Amino acid sequence: MVFIASFSVMGLSKKVSLKDQVSCWIQDCERLVVLGVGNPMRGDDAVGIEVAKRLFGRVPEWIRIIDCGMTPENFLPEIEAYCPTHVLIADAAELHAEPGAAQLLPLEKMLNAAISTHTIPLSILAGVLAEEVKAKIVLLGIQPHDTSLTEEMSPELKKAAEEIIETILEAVKEKK
Repeated sequence: MVFIASFSVMGLSKKVSLKDQVSCWIQDCERLVVLGVGNPMRGDDAVGIEVAKRLFGRVPEWIRIIDCGMTPENFLPEIEAYCPTHVLIADAAELHAEPGAAQLLPLEKMLNAAISTHTIPLSILAGVLAEEVKAKIVLLGIQPHDTSLTEEMSPELKKAAEEIIETILEAVKEKK
């Protein structure tokens, strides 16, 4: 699966791979927190949690992985104590794309994309983090296939989660 996003820069539309998006975003990163967010009882909404779980033990010391489940706000003290320069929130998001498609969304675009199965909306959490921690915040939005009541993610999202993890690991490895 190819993870492509269209961006408009100075009126020109450009296609950018997820790897290039992540690589560009972490270029000046000193300390990164990855928040895995989602509801494990809502099928593909658990994809953010799955990404976080599979990244544990596979990233360098300057990256902290936190499995937040449905209550990322409960981890604010831990995030603040780490003093990250960047925070990546991995979660299912309505991107109006094929299941498994993923892209980085800035703070101002989170409101329209996030699927609200959390205690507080991610846009509010991201706003608090940006204000309190002064970190760069993005949502790694992943298009779900099925968010019905089930503990099982769809095959498309299981595959996408692994591809997303490998993409993140490649970008981190190439960071200069």
